[in-house]
Amino acid sequence: MAEFDYDLFVIGGGSGGVRAARIAATHGARVAIAEEYRYGGTCVIRGCVPKKLFVYASRFAEEFEDAGGFGWTVGESSFDWQKLVEAKDAEITRLEGIYRRNLERSGVEIFDSRAVIEDAHTVLRLSDNRRITAKYILVAVGGTPNVDADLPGGEHVITSNEAFHLADFPKRVVVAGGGYIAVEFAGIFNGLGAETTLIYRGEEILRGFDMDLRRTLHEEMEKKGIRVICGDIFTSIEKTSSGLVGMTLKGERIEADKIMFAIGRRPNTAGLGLEKAGVETNATGAIVVDGQSRTNVPSIYAIGDVTDRVNLTPVAIREGHAFADTIFGNKTWMADHDLIPTAVFSQPEIGTAGLTQEEAAAKYRNLDIYRSSFRPMKHTLSGRDEKMLMKMIVDADTDKVLGVHVMGADAGEMAQLVGVALKMGATKADFDATMAVHPTAAEELVTMREPSERIRG
Repeated sequence: MAEFDYDLFVIGGGSGGVRAARIAATHGARVAIAEEYRYGGTCVIRGCVPKKLFVYASRFAEEFEDAGGFGWTVGESSFDWQKLVEAKDAEITRLEGIYRRNLERSGVEIFDSRAVIEDAHTVLRLSDNRRITAKYILVAVGGTPNVDADLPGGEHVITSNEAFHLADFPKRVVVAGGGYIAVEFAGIFNGLGAETTLIYRGEEILRGFDMDLRRTLHEEMEKKGIRVICGDIFTSIEKTSSGLVGMTLKGERIEADKIMFAIGRRPNTAGLGLEKAGVETNATGAIVVDGQSRTNVPSIYAIGDVTDRVNLTPVAIREGHAFADTIFGNKTWMADHDLIPTAVFSQPEIGTAGLTQEEAAAKYRNLDIYRSSFRPMKHTLSGRDEKMLMKMIVDADTDKVLGVHVMGADAGEMAQLVGVALKMGATKADFDATMAVHPTAAEELVTMREPSERIRG
């Protein structure tokens, strides 16, 4: 008789947990996984995937406008929020089914239940109060939106979770926050026809991104009709007969039908039972792990957003795969958190890989900055006043490319390929030696010859 019910019990059925469970099972482990909501996690169910579907929907208004410059006459158009939500829901249901089938095909036992930790080798399945033992426990419960519990009237706001399921499309929306979720939803609501305001406590949106991108995106969002307020926050929110009224620290009164808070996310560890097993967490509730995702309890591991390392879905997947290979596949490796390309599906879109100029200046003595801002070819006929920005940061002493930042159409697609080049240690000379693909916007990355800025010392 086996010492434990399972070799591995995974708590959380998001992308990282599912990957870990499947890979461990293919290595011959007896695996079970528990998820209290829907399989696929935040990204698939109420994050990246439905968000990008909404981004696609929100771009059509501009596409209809731009068509006139190319000889098209577009008739009267209208938008149906309910049809979009229904189509999105159908796609999410399809994707969840794929996640479930892949787990089943791998031999993983699936539990539709919340599970909490009882001790180093025991979890409690809350659906039937059954205690289950496992040699290893993997925590992959992700994160949850932050809310301001002390804000008077805070109970009236929504988060990104609720934004995907609104019964009616709001005419006036305020998004509080300045990160990628905030700017993406501001673009979505604005593109679908809502009067949209973004309010952020910081001096400029998208903290952590290159400052040129931050400033230029701010300008482009305002061109599209989004009101962007920096350096201010809500101090109270009141529900009225006509909607919501928010008062800000600077004394501004803002009326809206919906106020969405996108002020960051926190590890979803509340009530998980970590303290019973003695698992260490930090001040934000994140599980403390080493490079191999090990907690201070030898039998308990954690991956993904619950560890608050790099909170991106592909990172959680890579961490889960590394865990399963290391523990069950006799193949030890670690997810590399260095030089991770990423995209922001703002409008215009952002794709970035490597260091920002600010980060590079703190690490390197001499830099060459290549910067190009231009009107994309499409808009020479559409007439739209929208910039495309490309920027490359180079170590002037070694010629190594340290960072590439793009804002404009398909920037996210470019970032994936640029990320490969930077991961391989490409130099500016390597970019220069690569033949341009014409006519594309991306060719600008291999045709920028002279630095726009030289930083020395």
